[in-house]
Amino acid sequence: MKGFAGFALRRTVGAVITLLAISVIVYVVFYVTPGNVAQITCGPRCSPEQVHQVAQQLRLDDPLYVRYWHFLQGIVAGQDYSTGTSVAHCAAPCLGLSYQSDQQVMQIILTKLPVSLSLVIGAMVLWLLLGVGTGILSVWRRGRLTERALTGLTLAGISTPVFVIGLVLMIVVCGQLELLPFPEYVSFSDDPEQWAWNLLLPWVTLAVAEAAYFARLTRASMLETLAEDHIRTFRAYGVGERAIVGRHALRGALAPIIALNANDVGSAVGGAVLIESLFGLPGIGQELVHAVTVVDLPVVVGMVLVIGFFVVLANAVADVLYALADRRVVLT
Repeated sequence: MKGFAGFALRRTVGAVITLLAISVIVYVVFYVTPGNVAQITCGPRCSPEQVHQVAQQLRLDDPLYVRYWHFLQGIVAGQDYSTGTSVAHCAAPCLGLSYQSDQQVMQIILTKLPVSLSLVIGAMVLWLLLGVGTGILSVWRRGRLTERALTGLTLAGISTPVFVIGLVLMIVVCGQLELLPFPEYVSFSDDPEQWAWNLLLPWVTLAVAEAAYFARLTRASMLETLAEDHIRTFRAYGVGERAIVGRHALRGALAPIIALNANDVGSAVGGAVLIESLFGLPGIGQELVHAVTVVDLPVVVGMVLVIGFFVVLANAVADVLYALADRRVVLT
């Protein structure tokens, strides 16, 4: 455990350094650009006095490293924002103030984040069950009609755009068969049953699109493992094919499955824009599109940082899961 604890600590430090690098890149891209940064940050409806106030808040007259340090200090320790008549404190983690809506960016994100997390976590459970299960069954029935049918379904899932899958499911399931209501987000705390029923169709839509990739990856990784020498040794000792496929071959496929799942979960938090727009879910992705449309720069910056945080967090957790799932991983 001492070795594993050190491994986890090093991965944590690496994740923090990565987040710092992301914050530097985001700050340079959005705040060190040609043009009137204060005007862009404040919005097109701001008066010259408000633009001047925002420029002072951003410390645009200071050197670049001082401006970035002020930006980073706000994230870590919070900062005060002048609203003209009063001063409002933005508690850490403070991602800035939306001058267009007069709301703290973190408050906006916290109202949208439960929707995106509900969508991604539910879909993740389904795409792992469908994808990994299909991959295992394809290997188990390799060389037979079942494998060819599953391979065709997998190819169709990869080739079909996600919005087409969602539209077809919504028309058939909600419109013609009336098995489910048209999705309308309900908070889990308000009604867990309605929360699940209303998210079931978005879950299936996102899961079908992702499960195809997991099925192909699982099948390819397991077939590669089955061709290794130690598998032939197991067969020579009389180990059953079911145990070989379900235990040893699947263990060899866990590392790429974990890696793909980490990337998908991290990016889907803010990247499921099509799903959220199609089903009218007020999540992070839809809010990001709205912020870009109205040029609400602080919200865009805050959203990008939060999405980056989830991507880094998912990959850091994946690194730890590698070590737990596969003893061959060297804890460096």
